Amino acid sequence: MAWLILIASGVLEAVWAAALSASDGFKRRGPTLLFFVALAVSMAGLAWAMNSLPTGTAYAVWVGVGATLTVLWGFRTGQERATWGRVLLLVLLVGSIVGLKAVS
Repeated sequence: MAWLILIASGVLEAVWAAALSASDGFKRRGPTLLFFVALAVSMAGLAWAMNSLPTGTAYAVWVGVGATLTVLWGFRTGQERATWGRVLLLVLLVGSIVGLKAVS
């Protein structure tokens, strides 16, 4: 169950990162509200998962999931350009996340 909560918290990390960008420096109310709610729930999930998972592994997976999804969102919205190098590095990042799960 801790892994499921951790992955969901990583997804919410990507949500709050995208909402932070969309908030325009906290000037837009909707994205700002989404940022704070997603941030709080994401952190709470990470904290809960760390009760039964090693801190370093949990944090690395949380950041990796969030970073991967944030970059993919950037590709989707056109804010970032998808190059072969970036895609390869994302595949390596996801492989590392899966590897951490496999050895934990």
